Amino acid sequence: MSLKVVKHHDLKKTDKKTLEKWLNLLILGRMIDERAPNYLKQALGWSYHAPYAGHDGIQLAIGQVFDKKTDHLFPYYRDMLTALSAGMTAEELILNGISKATDLASGGRHMSNHFAKPEWNIHNVSSCTGNHTLHAVGVGRAMKTYKHKGVSFSSQGESSVSEGYVYEAINGASKEELPVVFVFQDNGYGISVPKADQTANEFVCDNFTGFKNLQIIKCDGKDIFDSMNAMMTAREHALKNSEPVIVHAMCVRIGNHSNSDNHEWYRDEKERADAKAQDPLPKFKEELLKAKIFTEKEIEKIEVEAKATLLDAHTKAVKAPNPTPESIFDFVVPEAHVPQKYTDGTHDFKGEPMKFIDSLNGTLKAEFRHNPDTYIWGQDVANKEKGGIFNVTKGMQQEFGKLRVFNGPIAEDYILGTGNGMSRFNDKIRCVVEGAEFADYFWPAMEQMVETSHDYWRSNGAFSPNLVIRLASGGYIGGGLYHSQNLESTLCTLPGIRVVVPAFADDAAGLLRTAMRSRGTTVYLEPKALYNAKSAMTSVPEDFEVPFGKARIRREGKDLSIITYGNTVHFSLEAAEVLAKEGFDVEVLDLRSLNPLDLDSIVATVKKTHRALVVHEDKVFAGFGGELVGVINEHAFEHLDAPVMRVGSTFTPVGFNRILERATLPDMNRILVAARKLIQY
Repeated sequence: MSLKVVKHHDLKKTDKKTLEKWLNLLILGRMIDERAPNYLKQALGWSYHAPYAGHDGIQLAIGQVFDKKTDHLFPYYRDMLTALSAGMTAEELILNGISKATDLASGGRHMSNHFAKPEWNIHNVSSCTGNHTLHAVGVGRAMKTYKHKGVSFSSQGESSVSEGYVYEAINGASKEELPVVFVFQDNGYGISVPKADQTANEFVCDNFTGFKNLQIIKCDGKDIFDSMNAMMTAREHALKNSEPVIVHAMCVRIGNHSNSDNHEWYRDEKERADAKAQDPLPKFKEELLKAKIFTEKEIEKIEVEAKATLLDAHTKAVKAPNPTPESIFDFVVPEAHVPQKYTDGTHDFKGEPMKFIDSLNGTLKAEFRHNPDTYIWGQDVANKEKGGIFNVTKGMQQEFGKLRVFNGPIAEDYILGTGNGMSRFNDKIRCVVEGAEFADYFWPAMEQMVETSHDYWRSNGAFSPNLVIRLASGGYIGGGLYHSQNLESTLCTLPGIRVVVPAFADDAAGLLRTAMRSRGTTVYLEPKALYNAKSAMTSVPEDFEVPFGKARIRREGKDLSIITYGNTVHFSLEAAEVLAKEGFDVEVLDLRSLNPLDLDSIVATVKKTHRALVVHEDKVFAGFGGELVGVINEHAFEHLDAPVMRVGSTFTPVGFNRILERATLPDMNRILVAARKLIQY
């Protein structure tokens, strides 16, 4: 639905002081924009710069309408003037451009032209175009949840709207009726790709006209007053009505897409001249002169002052320190909760044995009672008596209400991305997301997973996505494709996240509690075949906690070490009992935590038995076991009396027919064959 724009500003209504402020920002911003490529020529940095010239009206307006005390802003890589208009200084922009250690956005960790100021909630967005729309929606959800009077702004180019997660974001904001303003800065090109190759509509905002609870405004992004009126109307509407607004601003790209582009290859001379003729800055000056609001001398004075500001900012920025090489290890993973009572993740509690699934359900409820700022959502998480596809969340919505326990759409990107966003609103918030009904369906969210994994590092420690991502993992249920795969070998390649895999009910509770009390992101893999397995039942203390990076010896032994996790812990224990009858004493080490990894316990067990068998459910080829073998060879090679061996799945997909599944997945017999061979080596 088109929203009628209120004309707050025009040349006659706007006082001279305000106009002078705007003109100063426009002139100073353009000077920085034009100077940026020189830093690269002088080998000082700014190797990526996307000039904003031609977007002046809408960017000035976004920054002026943004309230740093109440709003959140997610600018994209072309939003230099937006950042300046929002209150960032010329020095702060240059520090980002030349990647200095004192750059507010990332301390030189993220590419230039990605401006941010965390203390004002101007967010550091990634280079993955448009993905921050999901984070903006997550912030909008938090604003609505906590009855906060503010607006979440998301800005992007029109071509990035083609990304699927942008549609998910706008659909979700529409469904949840959230105060989010999506700004599309339309300059007609996605690098060299014309808009006609992106969408059939002339205005990409028209792709969303059928969405309920969504208002659309079209404006001239080159015109200062039209842009200002559009943005003010959008913010007021989103704030008053708690529903999203799209502002589609028609701009023009005067120069190249960036300093790595040459628009002469795809824009002829006439088109380039026409673009330059539409430059908003000289038009605005001309308008002010024609109306006799400013004289030539007054404008010249502003230009002189802006040049002095720029030179002063330049002088200070180039003298600022560079990041040090050793700083790459800072802010990789936020601090985890440290258990005080169960420091080694073991207990001697002798209560009634509990099922794995009941342990998860009970711990979730206990932690929701412990922390009122905890939320959970996902596909099929809560509808009447249903509590997830496996009923892990059964009864939670009834106890904690729909505000804290709710269903997400079948959109894995949206589920995870809005979790990232919601946790940005307040560091006390803990979001538990059921990333997909089965781990195999998590792949659409992998872009958001990668994003989340480096948020803390990329922001130089300014932002921690406090998330627990629950995934029902693995096979042995006759699930076949998309219901039986394992993701840990992929997930563990991502620095910045923790990956845990419990195999027993007590560890299921302990690891979940620690994850939910920690800052940062933990991927919590639940071997679904163990939900109701008798072998996984244990007694569980009410307050049990398991520290990250601490393995657990499930069976002591001296002849062979089986290093394992998840479903195969149980097969390994069964195999160890069979081998005991044959006179062999086998130790079984349950890793529990893959990232961080308990290197000390791995080395200790190898030193003790001098033989190591790595067992996991995933494929042997390129599986996580390869990393374990590498760790053992590097740190315990001199203690080995035999080569390290591996047992895992065949290098094939998992078939649906049980015969095919059994042929693929490892079992006790495969472990026995390998163990006997290794013992007799």
